Amino acid sequence: MTEGRSKYSIQVLERAARLMELLAQSTEPLSLKDLVAQSDLNISTCHRILNDLVLAQFVEHLPGGRYQLGLRLLELGHLVKNRLNIQELAYPQMQELHRKTGETINLSIRQGDDIVYIERCWSGQSGIHVVRPIGGRAPLHLTAVGKLFLADFDAVELLDYVQRTGIPASTAKSVNEVQRLKNELAAIHQQGFAIDNEELEEGVRCLAAAILNEQGRVVAGLSLSAPAARIQYAWSQDLKRAAKDISRELGCFV
Repeated sequence: MTEGRSKYSIQVLERAARLMELLAQSTEPLSLKDLVAQSDLNISTCHRILNDLVLAQFVEHLPGGRYQLGLRLLELGHLVKNRLNIQELAYPQMQELHRKTGETINLSIRQGDDIVYIERCWSGQSGIHVVRPIGGRAPLHLTAVGKLFLADFDAVELLDYVQRTGIPASTAKSVNEVQRLKNELAAIHQQGFAIDNEELEEGVRCLAAAILNEQGRVVAGLSLSAPAARIQYAWSQDLKRAAKDISRELGCFV
């Protein structure tokens, strides 16, 4: 991207943000004329940006030509709020799990076809630790938390994921065949937790339990990562209890 195009893109974003701020500050929907006057934009620029915001559902165009903020912002705000709540609610549970096991505890969410690590709890006092960087990503089918999300998919969503990604392997133990993946997901439904058996990284195993929202859908995963020789599958019960407590705090009583 050239410098001129970059500056233009930033300028458009700044103007779009300004229009949304004006709509947020108003107790009533605003007309195009109102927005032009308050934003100091010319009418064609203002109208063009508003049309783009309407298409993206960030702004709603009402009968009579007035504008107000769209419900998409409410949806996005709810997602952000949930994620902030999850981190705040999960961290004490993560600390307790780390204290009990001595292993690295991760909190992850889904973004697209990956999971993203958003919080972790670990220390350097118990020898070798497995630490995923906050902000790091990994494919859904290669991780314990990712499998929790895949287990929450319906048949069409799962097929779409498989076709879109090709479910490539990362190690010799990776699950990269459709039927094997379906078997793994069926086991998750039965046992209530997921396992990464050196599928993302050789020598590393991971256990994970799902955090659910008020609709009973998976919104995050609590996981324990450890060297393969040190993993204890009994820890899955502690993970399940912690994840269930966090889910209840989020309003899930399934």
